[in-house]
Amino acid sequence: MPRYATIIIADDGAEIVSAIGEFEGASLPRHNVEQVAPGVRIGMVRGGPVDAVAGFGFPRPGLGPSAARAATAKLKAMAAPATVAGPAKPARAKPRRKPVRKVRKSAKAAPSDAAAHG
Repeated sequence: MPRYATIIIADDGAEIVSAIGEFEGASLPRHNVEQVAPGVRIGMVRGGPVDAVAGFGFPRPGLGPSAARAATAKLKAMAAPATVAGPAKPARAKPRRKPVRKVRKSAKAAPSDAAAHG
């Protein structure tokens, strides 16, 4: 039975095998599917040099796009404190807390006159 792989294209343009399946008949999925050799596995890249099988192989370990971004971010973070900064801003004063309101003495009034004149 022929094996088919779904190929996705990464941000850097690499074509990566994302799914593999065996299909019979003429009804194949319509999105970026192609027939592949039995040794191709998920995660392989077209033209990858490690464990290459029928034009697909795993990418070389080491500096990939994500590792390069992480290294660049680390270098920028290390260089940021070395720059000369302007005058420091004074600390912002905290707003004053309002005291809790006390109960009015008028709320504790004597019984109403309506009961006495009733």
